[in-house]
Amino acid sequence: MTQTSEDVTWLTQEAYTKLKDELEYLSGPARAEITVKIAAAREEGDLRENGGYHAAKEEQGKQELRIRQLTQLLEKAKVGEAPAAADVAAPGMVVTIAFDGDEDDTMTFLLASREYASAEIETYSPQSPLGSGVNGKKIGEDAQYELPNGKLASVKILAAKPYSG
Repeated sequence: MTQTSEDVTWLTQEAYTKLKDELEYLSGPARAEITVKIAAAREEGDLRENGGYHAAKEEQGKQELRIRQLTQLLEKAKVGEAPAAADVAAPGMVVTIAFDGDEDDTMTFLLASREYASAEIETYSPQSPLGSGVNGKKIGEDAQYELPNGKLASVKILAAKPYSG
């Protein structure tokens, strides 16, 4: 199966290493810890009224979900910087938009997965409503996205440049 640019998640080496370490911990030591918790709670008796057992099983479910998420993310991840298409809003780009054509009402954000998120700049995922609306648009083009209330909002792409964070 060929990956399209929307299927690829670009990660810095630091982000990739951090996520890989988290996956290794969750898949190894954390799995062993939760198994011990469940076994200890099971020995306490009646499982229907055993809060510790149910809490441990819920924790195990959340942990397994995170393992699946990390595995899928890392399978699709590319380490490095996203190829910068000139003047196009794409993952890995810092995008400046104007709301409803008002060039005084602007916002600048990083279009990237949440693993790129930092305190330096607001980050929007390419899968978010705003992110999917602007993704692939060129400077000067208008983009639309759906607001939580179901209405459409429109923005104009003012700038798009590679993130250097």
